Amino acid sequence: MSHQQSFEIRTRGRGTTEITAEVARIVRAAGIATGIAQVFVQHTSCSVMITENADPAVRRDLETLAARWAPDGDPAYRHDTEGEDDMAAHARSLLAGSAVSVPVGDGELLLGTWQGIYLWEHRTGAQVRRVVVTVLA
Repeated sequence: MSHQQSFEIRTRGRGTTEITAEVARIVRAAGIATGIAQVFVQHTSCSVMITENADPAVRRDLETLAARWAPDGDPAYRHDTEGEDDMAAHARSLLAGSAVSVPVGDGELLLGTWQGIYLWEHRTGAQVRRVVVTVLA
């Protein structure tokens, strides 16, 4: 048994947006008691991640680290078609990943106490992103 549903999220530019509640709603609607939920973003310049949901400083610090890993406007980049953040956004997406998997038990996400699911926007400008949630028994 499986269930798949997608949703769009509008970002305000670089940073994180929590999507845990929407993913949990889709999991509950799937009617699958035990299984796994895969959360996948259909873009190459943003990521999906599971991280701490209690202290926003964690997500700000992750942004600081990402700026070190893949700085905007590095003169060594060849790909800059959409601006100085173009290649950096692709690199950050590759490093952070485009999908996460979460166990499902009793029809609910089995996240830890301090865990949340986030879309991590790597572009500096606002974007519309599509997230696909697949729940498998």
